[in-house]
Amino acid sequence: QVQLVESGGGLVQPGGSLRLSCAASGRTFSSFAMGWFRQAPGLEREFVGGISGGGGRTYTADSVKGRFTVSRDNAKNTVYLQMTSLKPEDTAVYYCAGTLDASMVRVPVASRGYEYWGQGTQVTVSS
Repeated sequence: QVQLVESGGGLVQPGGSLRLSCAASGRTFSSFAMGWFRQAPGLEREFVGGISGGGGRTYTADSVKGRFTVSRDNAKNTVYLQMTSLKPEDTAVYYCAGTLDASMVRVPVASRGYEYWGQGTQVTVSS
C-alpha cells in the first residue's frame, strides 16, 4: 500500500503562487509515476500534470501549461506542484495520485491510470 498526503493548499489572490506537496509512504517512491488532478464543484476531475518515476518525463495540461510545474524529490518521497499566475478558474480541490510503474518513464494522464490517491487539498483563488 501507498499513502499519499497533500499539503500546501489555501487562499491566494489572482496572480499569486502556491506550491503543493504530496508526501508518499509505504513503498519505493521512485517506482511510482505521480500525477496531479483537480476537481471543481460540479465538474469532473481533470488531469493537471504528472511526472515519471525517474523524474525524466513530465506532462502538464494545456490549461495550465507555462504556469504550473510538476517536480519530485525521490530522496524525500515527495512530489510537488508549483503553481504561478493563479486564476480564479484554478479554484478546485487538488489531488495527487500514484501508480506503480517499473519502467519509470510512463506518465498516465487519465485518472483510471492511478491506483493510489491522496485526500485532496483545497486551493481557492480569489481577491
